[in-house]
Amino acid sequence: MRPLAELRDLAVRAVEAAGEVVTGWRERDSALETQSKGRGDYVTAADRAAEAAVLEVLAAGAPEIGVLAEESAGTAEDGGSGPLWAVDPIDGTTNFLRGFPVVGVSVGLLVDGLPAAGAVAAPFTGDLWCGARGLGAHDRRGRRLQVAGDGSGVVATGFPFRRLENRDRYLRVFEAAFPEVEDLRRAGAASLDLAYSAQGAFDGYFELGLSLWDVAAGSLLVLEAGGVVTDWAGDPRGVYRSGDVLAGSPAWHERMLDIVRRAGSARAVI
Repeated sequence: MRPLAELRDLAVRAVEAAGEVVTGWRERDSALETQSKGRGDYVTAADRAAEAAVLEVLAAGAPEIGVLAEESAGTAEDGGSGPLWAVDPIDGTTNFLRGFPVVGVSVGLLVDGLPAAGAVAAPFTGDLWCGARGLGAHDRRGRRLQVAGDGSGVVATGFPFRRLENRDRYLRVFEAAFPEVEDLRRAGAASLDLAYSAQGAFDGYFELGLSLWDVAAGSLLVLEAGGVVTDWAGDPRGVYRSGDVLAGSPAWHERMLDIVRRAGSARAVI
């Protein structure tokens, strides 16, 4: 396999290409041909065009690596044993449709089922973060990311509005965490919540039932920034199967695991 630094840089080029499509589409104010994939879940012509831009860059730079992309490549349980790109061309399509600039582009590489390299861009704010396993994570200016917070500060989350079967499990943790932190924020783009956790803007981030493309790149940033990423039972591999994510500073993660366990929400009840 190619050096991870090379693949990280390829991911950067891919998110930059998609970001140009996303901002260009908004500036043209073109018809978005919006379709609903489910409750609160949309896809637009801009999603498809941004994904095509990512796939073109990845195919040119590393054609031997498979791709799992949200709009075109179906689903997978995890990254498997070989390298795999996980691509979210527009993370926060609802925000995009409503003109709310919290929109991400995420390209992450998984090797042996764990994140190895990736990049996340926020095209409407101009931010970009990237990293590779063992090489750290950095912002667009080259500044190294570092998680921060003792777990009592500002925490990001996402509500299980698409999968209502997770509602009670989630609300038990939300209600227990709320009095123990300074504030809870919900902006609607998982990749950006993870990136901001990696740079210390948030102590951490928790959500249930995400897809692999939502977390592949952002979780790599948190890990390389000195953070911890697991599922709600503390399994560092399980998060890439279930999408139940706890990601943030070590102190925050320890506190959240305790909250989750006390709430009886570590695992879904089947």
